[in-house]
Amino acid sequence: MGSEQQKKQEKRILMAYLFMLLTVFSIIPIIIAYWIAARVTHIPDLEVWLSSHAFWIVRSLIIFICIAVFAALWFIPLAFLMWDQYIWVTACTIVGVVFAIIAWLYLLNAWLKGISRYLKHKPVY
Repeated sequence: MGSEQQKKQEKRILMAYLFMLLTVFSIIPIIIAYWIAARVTHIPDLEVWLSSHAFWIVRSLIIFICIAVFAALWFIPLAFLMWDQYIWVTACTIVGVVFAIIAWLYLLNAWLKGISRYLKHKPVY
């Protein structure tokens, strides 16, 4: 792969990391970050450290989505106002908040680990 192509792929990975960080604030950039990183994984003759970062971004976003969906399931009892007086609904809400916090912290930790390794031009595992 030429030097110009490698620089282009490095910029794509950096953009994917940027959108991955923006996912902490909004859910819409997750689609863009996933799409950019998935496109980079299909490029032949890509350097190993760039390929590992692309797979890291895709993997981290999929795990984040799974944890966030699991956290969202705990908020279902809040939709029924007649159940709001029961203590188990409050317990479900607390569990949902805990899992939501875990999801966001996981994504932030994956971003920090990935971007620190990216700036050193080393693969991330």
